[in-house]
Amino acid sequence: MPDVTIIGGGLAGSEAAWQAAESGCSVEVWEMRPTKQTPAHHTEDFAELVCSNSLGNSSLETASGLLKEELRRLGSVILRCADANSVPAGGALGVAREDFARAVTETVHAHPKIEVIRKEATGLPDGPTVVATGPLTSDALVEKIEGLSGETLYFYDAASPIIHRESLDDGVVYLASRYGKGEAAYLNCPMTEEQYYAFVEDLAAAELSPIKNFEEDMYFEGCLPVETIARRGPETLRFGPMKPVGLPDPRTGEVPFAVVQLRQDDAEGRLFNIVGFQTRLKWGEQRRVFRTIPGLENADFARMGVMHRNTYLPSNRMLQATMKIRESLSEAPLFFAGQLTGVEGYVESAAMGHIAGVNAARVARGEEPTTMPRGTMMGALAYYITTKEGTLQPINSNWGLVPAAPKRDGGRRLTKPERRQRQARMALAVLEGFVGVGRAAAGDPRLAKTPG
Repeated sequence: MPDVTIIGGGLAGSEAAWQAAESGCSVEVWEMRPTKQTPAHHTEDFAELVCSNSLGNSSLETASGLLKEELRRLGSVILRCADANSVPAGGALGVAREDFARAVTETVHAHPKIEVIRKEATGLPDGPTVVATGPLTSDALVEKIEGLSGETLYFYDAASPIIHRESLDDGVVYLASRYGKGEAAYLNCPMTEEQYYAFVEDLAAAELSPIKNFEEDMYFEGCLPVETIARRGPETLRFGPMKPVGLPDPRTGEVPFAVVQLRQDDAEGRLFNIVGFQTRLKWGEQRRVFRTIPGLENADFARMGVMHRNTYLPSNRMLQATMKIRESLSEAPLFFAGQLTGVEGYVESAAMGHIAGVNAARVARGEEPTTMPRGTMMGALAYYITTKEGTLQPINSNWGLVPAAPKRDGGRRLTKPERRQRQARMALAVLEGFVGVGRAAAGDPRLAKTPG
């Protein structure tokens, strides 16, 4: 029997397995693909990205950038593989989707302490276990988890279409990043006022794919289908994913009325996804409506947008900040990780996997789980999702979670970027102190790892 069992080979499961193995524990990773596929995955690789190939902004002026830096300093396998397989994405960390997933898969498989089992887990083992089955958890496990929580565990999510680069009209699209930040990494499709309103009207009226199993229509606000946004009013998209601000057409110097952006999806630059265009439209409707976008008239779709059910826990009533299940629900050494815990985002999922993997290993060694300090972005996320009052909705990393920086330095008022940078430095200093304490703790090699 392994010291630690990980159920799920996504970003969180891969990170949890790596951290537990690096702690010296023997680890089994159970992944049901390819024996049993999900509605959204297309390969059997670990850490397959199904919604976007961007892991968010890299700058320490952003909460997402801070979260990534914390994980790097803690030896994250996900960030190591992401950095090694990055593609141009302006100020964001974009990755070549297939290369990244392949790198994570090969790295995890190669660890001498990890054994991978390609089989669906329909029950929960008795020993230290991390459930990291993500937003597409199988029905069998959902039933087990709902038995512990007594609540229904789902909402709906959607993925954007991917288009072949060679099918785009270079006479219309132009390369630029908003406000010129970072390298020009986005392809932009400009719209006139007339084109925009005609597009919104057509999009709002397009036919949807039915939701399976007659389940309630529940969406996370941070990943709404584009047609849902369009139905909220004719101006909504122009102040959302089609916002043209900071994107002047270099050929004319003028800012379009609205813009559709496309982001590189593979290392070679042959595939691009439509940013913010996750959708539930029928595939024929997607081709018809999206080909009315200037520059996409002859778009060749490599993947259509899809709709799938996401599953997440009432972590505020079910988990401790260590990602361990509350003792009032179960005495089992059971941990949860990833989007299943109520965080939204690839890096956020990996962060919860890190915490769960470290703590499952500690329990396997007979030690108490450790709680990351709230002054770090990782610790703040874990605290929020496990203490939120009322209804928990999925959340991304954000500056409101960590202590604020002073607005003034002497007599000078600090700019917002300066305050964010100070918040990041404060959080990283807290992390350094936390790791220093861990370095002094006997028998905890994972926490003792020197940041760098």
